[in-house]
Amino acid sequence: MNTIALKMLLGDRAKYLGILMGLTFASLLITQQLSIFVGLLTRTYGFVTDAGLADIWVMDPKVQFIDDLKPLQETQLLRVRGVDGVQWAVPLYKGLLKARQADGSFQTVNLIGLDDTTLIGGPPEMVAGQLADLRRSDGVIVDVVGAADKLARHNPDGSHVPLQIGDVLELNDHRAVVVGLCRVSRTFQSQPVVYTTYSRATTFAPRERKRLSFVLVKAKPGVDVHALSATIRRTTGLAAYTRDGFADMTVQYFLKNTGIPINFGIAVTLGFIVGTAIAGQTFYNFTLDNLRHFGALKAMGTSTGTLLRMILLQAALVGSTGYGLGVGLASLFGYLLRNSELAFRMPWQLLVLSAGAVTLICMGSALLSMHKVMRLEPAIVFKG
Repeated sequence: MNTIALKMLLGDRAKYLGILMGLTFASLLITQQLSIFVGLLTRTYGFVTDAGLADIWVMDPKVQFIDDLKPLQETQLLRVRGVDGVQWAVPLYKGLLKARQADGSFQTVNLIGLDDTTLIGGPPEMVAGQLADLRRSDGVIVDVVGAADKLARHNPDGSHVPLQIGDVLELNDHRAVVVGLCRVSRTFQSQPVVYTTYSRATTFAPRERKRLSFVLVKAKPGVDVHALSATIRRTTGLAAYTRDGFADMTVQYFLKNTGIPINFGIAVTLGFIVGTAIAGQTFYNFTLDNLRHFGALKAMGTSTGTLLRMILLQAALVGSTGYGLGVGLASLFGYLLRNSELAFRMPWQLLVLSAGAVTLICMGSALLSMHKVMRLEPAIVFKG
């Protein structure tokens, strides 16, 4: 009976392809839009994950997310270091500055100042040069994407020359020499990232009474990081979050205070509705066209349960095929644009969610068809 069910489905090529196109489109749109959504949210906390050595981030209690900078007095660093359970605590500067390039153009950059002694919080991967080169006079390290794009030198003929080691930038009228190139996680704002030492960063930045953006803390071996965070909050009055906690707080801010969830939610819902409409209607019409065949099988003694299993098999075949094609096209889309500004991330949980959506579409289509078959009278075979 399974063979007969498949022959019935594949025999009507037009309707089979119509159902397949509807499910493929739904799977493609749902998977693609959710992947871009996850990619954007991942970018919001990319800087937090890049600074991998620190267990805890300490900041002003009013900070809401990673780019909501409310500087502290530098004396707060000493208070944090004095908390019991802290192995080490280092300063971190983060701010936006205008960089003047060699051709006279300006570009906003994310300036990161690392602890002069340890350079903790630096880029996760060096492409050229070494992190220790930051200790050279006026040294800065630039992320390789920004160096090749927004910080590239523009020639009169329209060509671009990527920023190289030895090139010079001006940061707030201060000379900065590129001593290395690094690879970092893309940020939500997609601005070039420039690393230097903390003392040099505070020299580059405009004069302010408070200049300490964050304090990075490492817990002593055996000390629970959540308990230490609570101790820092109680002792200093500052906010202290574990690395994952700070990343979650940043994501929650963007979910609650931006239109990102609504925009992508509408796109995903649209894909689900369109897929349901196309696949459901086509599959239902396919069942109506084959009612005589189902009636003949029923007249020959085939049970209703067997007929229903045939419909479920047909739905499972088109569902799995359409899902596979849609996910494959979404993956190809992300791969082809992997070097662009597109934020695209496809974790396995997203694939499960997409599979669940396609399963719901197929189940809904199958239920409509099953209802018609259950009420089928074998006498329909003999009607003219």
